[in-house]
Amino acid sequence: MTWLTVALVLVVAAAGLLRWRRPAWYWLTFGVVLATLRVLFRYASVMDACGLTVPPSRWRLALARATNRPVPGPRAPRILRLRPTRTGLVLRLKLRPGQDAFDVAASCDRLRHSFAMFGVTSRELRSSVVEVRMTGYDVLKRVQMPAKTDTRPMRVPVALREDGAVHYRDYRAVPHALTLGATESGKSVYQRNLVAALAPHRVALVGIDCKQGVELFPLARRFSALADNQDTAAELLDALVSHMQDVYQVIRAEQRITADVPDAEIAADIWDLPEDLRPVPIVVLVDEVAELAVFANKEEEKRRDRIITALARLAQLGRAAGIYLEVCGQRFGSELGKGITMLRAQLTGRTAHRVNDESSANMAFGDIAPDAVLAAIQIPTDMPGVAITGDSTGGWARIRAPHTSLRQAVNTCNRHSDLTPDLPCLAPFRPLPGVPKPADAPAVESIPATA
Repeated sequence: MTWLTVALVLVVAAAGLLRWRRPAWYWLTFGVVLATLRVLFRYASVMDACGLTVPPSRWRLALARATNRPVPGPRAPRILRLRPTRTGLVLRLKLRPGQDAFDVAASCDRLRHSFAMFGVTSRELRSSVVEVRMTGYDVLKRVQMPAKTDTRPMRVPVALREDGAVHYRDYRAVPHALTLGATESGKSVYQRNLVAALAPHRVALVGIDCKQGVELFPLARRFSALADNQDTAAELLDALVSHMQDVYQVIRAEQRITADVPDAEIAADIWDLPEDLRPVPIVVLVDEVAELAVFANKEEEKRRDRIITALARLAQLGRAAGIYLEVCGQRFGSELGKGITMLRAQLTGRTAHRVNDESSANMAFGDIAPDAVLAAIQIPTDMPGVAITGDSTGGWARIRAPHTSLRQAVNTCNRHSDLTPDLPCLAPFRPLPGVPKPADAPAVESIPATA
């Protein structure tokens, strides 16, 4: 009996230590079993307390009266499947007649407390079938991406959602995206993850970094073109517009719209072309869009209008030509001048890290997901990398990208440098590998005095 007590104490102590230091290990060893039992035993009473039950049907009442049996109680949604995951549980529920998926979504917070889980979210899979995802611990506190992800062409994993699912950046579903965030909010880390995830794929990376290239030029071996100032950026965007027009001519020549060709083979974008004729897709990363829109004199204003016009044309017409935009910035409002709101309307994907004011969050979600604005301004300062992502459907989720240092991103880009496409139209902007030219000597006043 003494040995049994000692073993039990050791197990409890080990479980407590794991829950404190390694919540993921605790969940896989102890938490998943305890949570499954808790959900199964409490399910009926919790559903009844949360108002997710319906009265018994008439035929059940008639049958009970005819057989002189007790009156049946209210019925909860039927569990179709209960699946444990590495971060929580997934419940698939079959709703009863008269129930709505919105009822389950409105009760997520009560379900979280009732089942003693860290987080609960729900989504409708199809008519009368709802999936409830429960997380057993804070998966965003220490992000660990799964070893295997569902990677496809132009679809890469970049972050982890608060429900434990992987957040993918799918360019064929959401061609263009806007990423906002204040200084030290994790925006640069998100961008590094995106570049590192795209590096092993057959894609051309084009960067515009007007901060003298400090963010993107270390990754230059995997970029087909880079611009570090406004003048070069204007020329680069004009070259991309010209390339887009050439790609459309290729599509027109290979559309195959004669009557003897099935409709399914008619080409409308680069993905309908044969693989040997398909141009390489291009992802354009703009590090700080405000630097492209500010001006101080008439000449800079003309350059600014040229840049914004080219970006707007790429956002409106670039998808079919395989050109995708990733625009980043701290603010992206109408104060940046004409054409900005038109450009923003074309950026379907929206991601907002911690922002300095509510108006910045409104720039990202005010026109597509008003509920996400409040979530964006509540991101704490001590959790860089946490962001709110949404799209034109109105749905949104909280995500966090795994921390990737600049050295790790550089190593990934160097490892896949042989995959960098050499596009003739972008050859003048191809970065040259090597040591950058040293900056000019500082002014005499800025040199510290020596003893």
